[in-house]
Amino acid sequence: MPLEGRGSMADSEIVDLLSAIREQWTSMAGMAAMFTSSILIGIFIQPFYNFDAARAFGEEGTTEAGNIVLELGMIFLFTIAVIWLARKGLEVVIKAIIFLALGYSLLLAIGPFVAILLALIGEGGVNAWTIATFSLTVALMYTLHRFPEWYIVNSVGILVGAGVITMIGIAFVPVLIILFMVLAAIYDHWAVNKSKHMLELADTMIGMKLPVLLVAPRSLDYSFIEQDGDVMRKEEQDEFTRSGLASSAESEAVDNVLTEPNKTKGGDALFMGLGDVIFPGMLVISSITFLPEMGPVVFDFWGDPTKPVHLGPMIVGMGTLIGGLLGYFTLMTQVARGKPQAGLPLLNGGSILGYLVSGTITLGLGKLWQDITFL
Repeated sequence: MPLEGRGSMADSEIVDLLSAIREQWTSMAGMAAMFTSSILIGIFIQPFYNFDAARAFGEEGTTEAGNIVLELGMIFLFTIAVIWLARKGLEVVIKAIIFLALGYSLLLAIGPFVAILLALIGEGGVNAWTIATFSLTVALMYTLHRFPEWYIVNSVGILVGAGVITMIGIAFVPVLIILFMVLAAIYDHWAVNKSKHMLELADTMIGMKLPVLLVAPRSLDYSFIEQDGDVMRKEEQDEFTRSGLASSAESEAVDNVLTEPNKTKGGDALFMGLGDVIFPGMLVISSITFLPEMGPVVFDFWGDPTKPVHLGPMIVGMGTLIGGLLGYFTLMTQVARGKPQAGLPLLNGGSILGYLVSGTITLGLGKLWQDITFL
């Protein structure tokens, strides 16, 4: 009998999961499309920046592991600083810092497209390109500031993600990117499931309507502007209550919320931090940048003096992207239950697996290793 009972519970959980996925499949598909779009834009603009002068630490820095440790440390310090500023009520300072960083990344993503537009209309020159790129960036950031609806946030977020993906991807060889991804996944797991300060950071970003995340609404009438800023921690509290660990009074209050008409466990929208797109994406860019040029040229849109992308590295890049998407859909089986999840362990794990499998088949395992130093 106990065996039958456990079997029934398992069947019930599967039915509940499938039901939640059916209810939220549009949000999940939309998030997957944004995830893919940001990475594909990064691939498209990669040749525009694939020069030693554009690499964050120069040509020699592409193989230095100490730079990865520095990058991870900066992420941790930034997270703590934003949380501290939010607790002190200094949202204006947070917004100013993040808008400057986002504006710079947006500038990088927009620049190549502005160059194409100017070429089509017969305009040239560095001055025209600089003025047009800067003006368009300012206009987008102003629109975001004045009207941070979900489609504006997503549009800016996709472009910002593409800019960051490209600049980090061309800065480090794949071995270092994988090291970065492994360390970041460990940190993400701890920050979401143990210390939970990442949930507080996410709520701060949602509350301030900043495009450091992507928003996939369940319906077109959803408004991100009206979204409360305590989504993540409230979901955590709901899970705590459903597990029977809260007081009866708390349970009754939360049950009333959970049974409210038109409410589901997954909420009105799915949220994904840009970091969950950036880490898999930068391995894709690093693959097409640094892996051996094997096979015919498959992408040479930009022409001289940029470097074309060959078939071998492109296959590995696409394999990495597919691996990331598999990790994403695995992650969604957990997110559909309505509980915040650490995205990087599954997303990074899937991307690394996709890189290793596609790289071994296409180029051979030995071609995937690059010699690195700490400094």
